[in-house]
Amino acid sequence: MSTLLSPSSALRTSSEPSQGAAARSRFEARLPPLLSVIAGMVDLTGFFTLGHVFTAHVTGNLVVAAAAAVQGGPVAPAQLLAIPVFMLALAAVWLLAQLSHRDGDRLARLLLLVQLGLLVAVLIFSVIAKPASNPHGMAAGIAVMLCVAAMACQYALLRLAMPAVVSTAVMTGNLTNAVLALMDLLARRHHLLREDAERLKQSLHLLFGFLLGCVVAAATLSLLGDWAWALPALLAAAALVLR
Repeated sequence: MSTLLSPSSALRTSSEPSQGAAARSRFEARLPPLLSVIAGMVDLTGFFTLGHVFTAHVTGNLVVAAAAAVQGGPVAPAQLLAIPVFMLALAAVWLLAQLSHRDGDRLARLLLLVQLGLLVAVLIFSVIAKPASNPHGMAAGIAVMLCVAAMACQYALLRLAMPAVVSTAVMTGNLTNAVLALMDLLARRHHLLREDAERLKQSLHLLFGFLLGCVVAAATLSLLGDWAWALPALLAAAALVLR
């Protein structure tokens, strides 16, 4: 015998998908700026304490290594290893995503947990091993690779779980988007970009987030030393519980 839903039950059932979509939309709007702050913190803290290696802008290490080679100075092994380790970490995250059979915000939360674990590992390792005391030593190299893996997880999270979001760490692309979108907004006719207002808003949020992360990391580093790694770890935990 067939049954009919009451009007209130039908209304509640029909509203659940829209509420879920709204929650996902808020999650995707709030998470990238927070991740951008984390990326700025990790990049600056790593650069100043771990032998001038970029842990978020990993391709920048090629420039630094090439400049050192041209000037006849030593090339830090961590600068050369950062890119292959980044690639291996991306491959590992892809495999984890495949095995988890998750997508969307469920996959995002899994990868946020992985990023949190890696940043906590950086904090614990830095407090115990003091890699900043020898920025070109083995301990510093290990800390660099943990940071690079954490940032690879963040990059992969965006591409696999939130593909519409622009990068939270490659600020050159975000600066390009922001400037071009601003020019389109100011133009009275013949707009060259689609959805320019939204692109400008998103890119500016990530630019300011990354800059804020760098500034806060610099201040925290001068006050807390190796414990400065606690701040990006705490923000990674906040990102995990973000609703």
